[in-house]
Amino acid sequence: MKYYRYVRWIFLALGLTAVIGLTVMNVYSLYALHDNKVQSSVEKQKRQLMEYTNQVRSRFRYPVRTLWQLDMEEVKASLTSPSDVHHDLVVIIEETSRDGLFSDIYLSTPECAPCERHGDTIWHYQPEIGRFAATTEYDQLVSDGLGITRTRMNALVQDYRWNTRVIFDTHNSMTVALINSSSREVVAYLLLVIDQDFLVTSYMGPKLADTFGTGEETGIIVWLHDWTRNEVLSTTSPEVAYSYQNVDFIQNFPDLLNNWNLKATFTANPDIAASRASLTRNLFVLAGAMLLLIGAFVFMFFTAQRERSLAQRQALFLANVTHELKTPLAVISAAGENLSDGRVTDPVRLKSYGTHIFNESLRLRTMIDRLLDVARFNTKNVRIRKIQTHLPDFLQDYLKKKKSYLESHDVILHLDIDEKVPQIEVDQSDLQSILDNLIDNAVKYSHDGKFIEIRINSSNEHVSLIVKDKGVGIPKEFHKYIFDKFFRVEDALTAQTKGHGLGLSIVKDLTMRNGGTVSVSSTPGKGSVFSIRFPVTDSPVPQNDTSSPIREQTKQQEPEHVP
Repeated sequence: MKYYRYVRWIFLALGLTAVIGLTVMNVYSLYALHDNKVQSSVEKQKRQLMEYTNQVRSRFRYPVRTLWQLDMEEVKASLTSPSDVHHDLVVIIEETSRDGLFSDIYLSTPECAPCERHGDTIWHYQPEIGRFAATTEYDQLVSDGLGITRTRMNALVQDYRWNTRVIFDTHNSMTVALINSSSREVVAYLLLVIDQDFLVTSYMGPKLADTFGTGEETGIIVWLHDWTRNEVLSTTSPEVAYSYQNVDFIQNFPDLLNNWNLKATFTANPDIAASRASLTRNLFVLAGAMLLLIGAFVFMFFTAQRERSLAQRQALFLANVTHELKTPLAVISAAGENLSDGRVTDPVRLKSYGTHIFNESLRLRTMIDRLLDVARFNTKNVRIRKIQTHLPDFLQDYLKKKKSYLESHDVILHLDIDEKVPQIEVDQSDLQSILDNLIDNAVKYSHDGKFIEIRINSSNEHVSLIVKDKGVGIPKEFHKYIFDKFFRVEDALTAQTKGHGLGLSIVKDLTMRNGGTVSVSSTPGKGSVFSIRFPVTDSPVPQNDTSSPIREQTKQQEPEHVP
């Protein structure tokens, strides 16, 4: 049995460990799923940023997309004067000039070096006449754009396999190098001046809004930022101030707009918000399920423990009752056999035998009544016959019947009764059983100097019956168990006292069936105080004579003062 108890504890620990382990795994899985959802959403938004920069790049290249189809030998041959520029090249440039993205278009031959000698003649496209014209008046950004392109192409031209190459001077200009791939030489440089206001206001800004929407809608805030001047050119959420500390991701433009980039911060988009809400719901459900399972495990375990303990007490009770029933029956049987055989003729012995038979029959009757009380409160459909009862009058009648029992056990009885207490509605047989059990316990567990104090008092709502003794007392840790069936406090003082652990459980059950409550206050070695409270009824208080024979007799035995 000892090892069986350990096995049950081990299995309880294993069960709880399994529940907690499965819960932890599920929590981890839920968080991993949520994190994957967040990462997937963020990666999707990063791809959108990259796609946006590629679309901007394509927008720049679109007007000159057909330049690679030109015969570069013919183009080179036509560059003798502004008016002789190749017709197909002029057609492309004419179409490009109508694009608001570019404000001016210039054409320069490799021999011209405006980047080195500002003021050299280059050709400027005149859209109003549809052809180029030579000019020496142009902005420094034209010289810078051509210079950057010349420098890069000098390094690339020998290994380059295509006939066009686009090079950007940040956000100022876009230069297309026209290359004769067979001879590995640059034929001409076509420079297009970028209209920055059109680029930001009419193209990139609206496209940001169309692609990313507002931060509340898509969960991302994007700033088009000039990092060299620390200036925000456009944003999807003007109400949100830009701060570098809030930037989660930076996307550069490929091969263009080197001084500009996209800076983004990720907020909770609808997908992430839905995932977070789902995570919260699942965690609550999981926590509830875990607590329910753990509670069920613990409840079943301790219920089994309690049932086992109850079964052990019941077995002990049955053994004790069987033994105690045999003892009076054996005495009665032996005395009756001697009397029936005529072996006892002496009057003194006859009286002694009769006394033995009477006492043992009373003892037997008491045990049977106790068993019947147990059977009564185990039966759920027992009818309670409540009647209006004045507790002081009932106690007087009860003590008259109990007088010989109290005297035979040398009980000192002290009464403190308020005669003006209201009436209560109780089953009087139940009330008698309650008093029997409380007084019997007080007598049984008071070894030296049996003293019982009974008090009756009332409040506006309750009438209290208090029974106090100076017996062995009950340790505080057992107070919550003493009203359980078959429970007995096992110690050196109570081990010598016969009992079945039923008296106080009967008191509690009968009290509750009559609408009352019972409580205990006890100190080991100093006695116990049991308080029974019943609700009052609306009936008037009867006016009875406060002097009664039982009071007179008990008062003679009362001490001067009992605290």
